[in-house]
Amino acid sequence: MKCKQIYIEFSRLSEYLKSFALLLARLAVAYGFYEPAMMKWGDIASVSGWFASMGIPFPTLNAYMAASTEIVGVILLTLGLLTRFISLPLIVVMIVAIVTVHLPNGFSAGDNGYEIPLYYMLFLLIFVSHGAGKFSLDRLFFGEKN
Repeated sequence: MKCKQIYIEFSRLSEYLKSFALLLARLAVAYGFYEPAMMKWGDIASVSGWFASMGIPFPTLNAYMAASTEIVGVILLTLGLLTRFISLPLIVVMIVAIVTVHLPNGFSAGDNGYEIPLYYMLFLLIFVSHGAGKFSLDRLFFGEKN
């Protein structure tokens, strides 16, 4: 019985880390999107050509959409603003990246597989389900549960 009480107390205390963990996760995911977003914006024509070579329809439009979604995602995740909302299109970007680029390479990140985009998707799903936490503009603007 003592083991159960210790675990319950540990669980109660670890709740205090939830918002800090969400903050660190948001910042890590935002940082992960930053470089790809800047690379796309740095040479959108090359990205459009790359998308066309993979058979992605409307490659220029999709290059702009992916780059815009990523850079807006970086900003909003960093601020913790509209976190649940921006996580959804970022999940779509990750699904497209997995299907078009990473899936043929298998799971391993070392082989350019889908491991890292999958982890980003899982983090983004956590943001959809748990929000941004206390250390966010969502909490300031939208209240306790956001």
